[in-house]
Amino acid sequence: MHPVLIQIGPLVVRWYGVMIALACFAGMWIALKEAERKGVGKEKIEGFFFYALIGAIIGARLYYLAFSGMEEFWNNPLTIFAVWGGGLAIHGGILGGLLVALLYARKREIPFWKFADTMAPSLILGQAIGRIGCFLNGDAHGYPTTLPWGLVYSPESPAGQMFPGQSLHPTQLYEMIFNLLIFGLLWKLRKVIKTDGYLFLLYIIMYSVIRIFVEHFRADKLIFLGKLSAAQSIGIIGIIIGFSLIFTMQKNRRKAS
Repeated sequence: MHPVLIQIGPLVVRWYGVMIALACFAGMWIALKEAERKGVGKEKIEGFFFYALIGAIIGARLYYLAFSGMEEFWNNPLTIFAVWGGGLAIHGGILGGLLVALLYARKREIPFWKFADTMAPSLILGQAIGRIGCFLNGDAHGYPTTLPWGLVYSPESPAGQMFPGQSLHPTQLYEMIFNLLIFGLLWKLRKVIKTDGYLFLLYIIMYSVIRIFVEHFRADKLIFLGKLSAAQSIGIIGIIIGFSLIFTMQKNRRKAS
């Protein structure tokens, strides 16, 4: 595995960028199909994706800088734009995209929970494809392992630089598999669940659970509150919020009936 797909002189095409682009196209395709089924309006989804991408990139970068240390940013504020050097965190991307979704849904007069349910399957599918990019790039990697499926990464990759020549947990593939399972479950439940918001909240809960688990094997995690990683901390909060909102929605439905 090598992080660079093609290099012609100064032109470098990285696997990570290719897979992120593929994740965006796949996510948009799924979201458009769901928008048509749910009557949201395909043109509204198309308009949303541009703003969501910007919000997700900014959120992912700010989140990473916030938990990895702001010294580099304060010394050179322009490093916030240096995404080609790494330093993007999926939780920050989700939070940034969620903020954009709230504002966009309000401006376009779309019921937010219906809009969120429309986007949930495409979001987790995009995350699964994105983890393939992380795998090929050699970041989001695990600790050394003696398990037979452990992998030795390219010396040029972040994993190869941290643990040169050592067999590591392919945590990117662990998460990719779990993400695909979540996508399959959400795709099956999307026509069964009738209450707006439940599908998106199930996504939040399930992704939080699997991320807490995968973080136990991950080496390049952002640390928060001592031994807990930032992802585990956010995951715990996500589970609490998800179940709390589902409980509140059910309670409100019973009162209304």
